Amino acid sequence: MAGSFWIETLGCPKNQVDSDKLVGTMLADGLVPAEGPDQADVVVVNTCAFVEEARQESIDTILALDGGRAPGARLVVTGCMAERYGSELADALPEVDAVAGFGVPVTLGTKPAARGAEPVAVPSLDLLNLPRPASSSPWAYVKVAEGCDRNCGFCAIPSFRGKQRSRSVDDVLAEVDALGAREIVLVAQDLAAYGRDQGVGERAIVPLVGAVAEMVDRVRLLYLYPSDLTDPLIDAICASGVPYFDLSLQHVSAPLLRRMRRWGDGTRFLDRMAAIREREPGAAFRSNFIVGYPGETEADHDQLLAFVEEAQLDWCGFFSFSKEDGTYAADLDGEVDEGLVHERLAELRELQDRITAARRDELIGTVVEVLVDAPGQGRTYREAPEIDGIVTIPDHLPVGELVDVVVIDALGPDLVAEAVTASPARTSPGVAE
Repeated sequence: MAGSFWIETLGCPKNQVDSDKLVGTMLADGLVPAEGPDQADVVVVNTCAFVEEARQESIDTILALDGGRAPGARLVVTGCMAERYGSELADALPEVDAVAGFGVPVTLGTKPAARGAEPVAVPSLDLLNLPRPASSSPWAYVKVAEGCDRNCGFCAIPSFRGKQRSRSVDDVLAEVDALGAREIVLVAQDLAAYGRDQGVGERAIVPLVGAVAEMVDRVRLLYLYPSDLTDPLIDAICASGVPYFDLSLQHVSAPLLRRMRRWGDGTRFLDRMAAIREREPGAAFRSNFIVGYPGETEADHDQLLAFVEEAQLDWCGFFSFSKEDGTYAADLDGEVDEGLVHERLAELRELQDRITAARRDELIGTVVEVLVDAPGQGRTYREAPEIDGIVTIPDHLPVGELVDVVVIDALGPDLVAEAVTASPARTSPGVAE
């Protein structure tokens, strides 16, 4: 039965890819996009379940959309919460017409329709290899694998997303070609481990980056496990023209990282970053850290503060520990007082805000190449879409083009730039002239 649909997406870029593929599936099945959730025959909420805050946002969104949907419209919940909680979620939310995970063959609409409505069948198999519409913006995420083989103490993802399943290189490249974007952002739960489950080698990500770089102007990698940041991968990233390193560090205290079931320590991380900067002085770095993991001491926190000061990361996120059922950390002793966690978060965020602002100030007077994402808005290679700062540019610069501009101001994480004059300023490090 034909009808209209609306998809509300929460969570990370990987969820956005899933939603795009769901859009492709619905379009192929004869449904059309609605102008808003209150006008759709099928309203789908693609949920996030990574931490408690994300789960609460998902529940709030579901209830809000339930209250605003059209008479007879069906409300379907999918994504990570559906994968993780399944029938438990369906029982807790009688307002929902169907709860359907992505990881197994399902049909969005198998549960009898509420309010006397006819079911709108929308087949949704494992979305990893399904087609999706062409990108509506100059950039696009591409998920190269699903699931994760690691056993980090704080993370429940393997319990509901399963073991890693990598796509074939041909499938990934076909999707890149079909999207028609100028920048491709490769994502996965464990990106650097791409292909390992297929027996095609420990570093299949390296030739994949090279192949994508031959097809598009920019290829960017998000979420790299630090122990897999090998010299060949660093070379491939730098050769792509986007020396942007998103490293999943989580902490720098060696004892705490062991409790997290993670590799590394602050010294190793700093040494690796220094080596990268020696190769590519303009390299940009992003990372995330967990604050308040069970057993985190004041000494651990001081180590993290010292690391952040020395590392001079361009971008950094700090998140309070979330106790997740079924994880190793859920049963650990050494719980950190909530008030102390908030104090540590505030201290770290204030420090990083100063660092980010200072690094942005350093770019004033330089010529940078931006990809024009929207009228008046662009990004250099230093800014990943949606999560980092932006570059405000003249409105007349054409969307989808790569253009040179000169930075004239910095406003916190954002830059302000104007068209290059006949006498351009100095060129930003790491930008091709």
